[in-house]
Amino acid sequence: MAKIKVQQTGSTIDRPKNQKRVIEALGLGKISKVKEHNDTPQIRGMINKVKHLVKVIG
Repeated sequence: MAKIKVQQTGSTIDRPKNQKRVIEALGLGKISKVKEHNDTPQIRGMINKVKHLVKVIG
């Protein structure tokens, strides 16, 4: 299965609770933290919810 790396680029301060939960579920929480995930539709949907706070590296 293909892997993708997700890097947090924005802060979760003053963000809705659901966006904070998505960031936490992705294993992020601090700016510049990188986490590797399997490239599944569920992970892609989570990334799409917080696309203004994260960057997909590869």
